[in-house]
Parts: sequence; C-alpha cells; structure tokens
Amino acid sequence: MKPSIENKARLAFALLLAAIAAAALAWHAFSERYTTYELRTEDPVSGLIADAPVEFHGVEVGKVRRVELAGRHAASVLIDVRRDVPLTSATVATITARGLASRGFTGYVLVALEDGAADGKPLAPAPGEAFARVNVAPSRSVNVDAAFAQVNDNVRTLTALLQDVLDPRTVAALQASIGNLERVSATLAGDSERLDAILRRSEQASRRVDPLLASSHNAVTAVRTQLLPEADRTLANLNRLSETLNAVAARVDRDPSTLIRGRGPRPLGPGEER
Repeated sequence: MKPSIENKARLAFALLLAAIAAAALAWHAFSERYTTYELRTEDPVSGLIADAPVEFHGVEVGKVRRVELAGRHAASVLIDVRRDVPLTSATVATITARGLASRGFTGYVLVALEDGAADGKPLAPAPGEAFARVNVAPSRSVNVDAAFAQVNDNVRTLTALLQDVLDPRTVAALQASIGNLERVSATLAGDSERLDAILRRSEQASRRVDPLLASSHNAVTAVRTQLLPEADRTLANLNRLSETLNAVAARVDRDPSTLIRGRGPRPLGPGEER
C-alpha cells in the first residue's frame, strides 16, 4: 500500500522539524563554546572569507563568520573565538595574508590575534552593539606578491634616485675625471724609469744621511750628559755669588762706614757701656 499524500506531507514536516531541532541544538552547542567578536578596519580585506582561520599567538582558536561592508571606507569582520581564549582590551587583531599569493590555493588570509599587555580588561559589547569589538592593527602581507611589490617599489625608488644624481652634467664630469685619470696613469707609466732613478737617489741620500744622523745623536748625547750638568753647576755658583753680592750691597747701603771700618764691633758711643 502506497503512502498517501497526507502521510508524505506529515513525514516531510516531521523531517523538517527534526532538521530544525538538530540545527538549533548544534547552534546552541556552538554558541556555548564560542564567543562572537567584531573587527572594524579601513584597510583592504581582500582574500578574507568566511571560515578563514582565526589564530591566537599562532594557535587556531576560531573562524571568521562573516565579512561585509560597514560604510564607504570600512569593513566589518565577525569572528567566532573559543570561550576559553582570554581576549581583553589589550588584544590586537591583524588581518594577515600568508603563502605565495593572497588568494587561491597557493595562499590564504587569516585573522591573527595577539595580546599586548597583561593588564587588559575583559571585552564587553558597547551600548547599542551586539558584539564586543577587538582592536585592529594595520593589515600585514607575508607572501611573495607583497615581497615582489616591495622589491619593485625599492627598485623604482633607486632608479629615481640615480636619475636625479646622474644628470647629464654629473655624467660629463665623471667622464672627464676618468679621462684625466687615464692621462695621469699614462704619464706615470711613461716616467716610470725617471721615478725609479729618483727613488734610487733618495735611497742613496738616505744612506749618506744615516752617519750624519748618528754623529748628531752622539753629539746631542754628549751635550746632555756632560756639558749641561757642568753648565747647571756654574749657574748655581753664579746664583750664590749674586746672592752674596746683594747681601753686601744691602749692608753697605745701610752702613756705608762698613767699607772703612769693616765688619768688626763698633766703638761705644757717649754714655754706652759694654
């Protein structure tokens, strides 16, 4: 006996209710294990799609739920993160591209979470918003496309710098300098024999000067060891003689009669007794 249309409808309705119940149970279990956060960024989010991985210090802790526009110059990214992951106000999210390219099988884009400080406060939704927001850092690309783009920019910058430095006048001056160096080199090469002769004469002259320098050294040594000490003693004697003459001149100046009577005892004056 074939089932009637009503029985088929009842069976389909029951299956639909069972599917809805299973989805509700799965969602409830998922929502109990994960917390949804929002990222707002003005950087391009090319390559970031739903189910893209979310990492915390390099460990996968969730997935991207949704990516959509949040205005003319901003994008909103919803991420589901395990409840046991300690996201705080110090946590920073970075949209990072890795691999050979930012799209396709050779590369992928993820959300990298890093905790910058230990004193962050627990995240909570702002008034009027459904999800708590995570701070966002500038996007970062770690792929060959970005590397080639950076190399290309560096080459362009270097080319522009060389074009500014090596203008026609500078190039002409360099060419003239090279020509002058070539002429100087040719002149030195042509006069190599003369330079060798000059060097030989200089060597011979130095050999002749060496005995003179040795004699001068001996003379200086003799003056320092013999003449200078004797001269020093003579100067000391002259200094003592000068001091004696100064003392005699002072006594004569005080008592000119000393020149006649000498330095003996003076006679007693009227009323003086010994």
